[in-house]
Amino acid sequence: MHRLKSYYKQCKEELLKVIFPIKEQVRSAYISVFIVVTVISLFLALIDAVMSVSLSSIMN
Repeated sequence: MHRLKSYYKQCKEELLKVIFPIKEQVRSAYISVFIVVTVISLFLALIDAVMSVSLSSIMN
């Protein structure tokens, strides 16, 4: 039982050390991730379209 109390005490102490992000930091990170994912998706779509057109022209 002592080990369990000690475990919970240590957990509580560690949680007090955590620095949670503020709303602006979360929003900024979300926007950054959204932009990067969008750019990469558009790039891959462009590559896919180019390869599809070139392959269809070779096949015909």
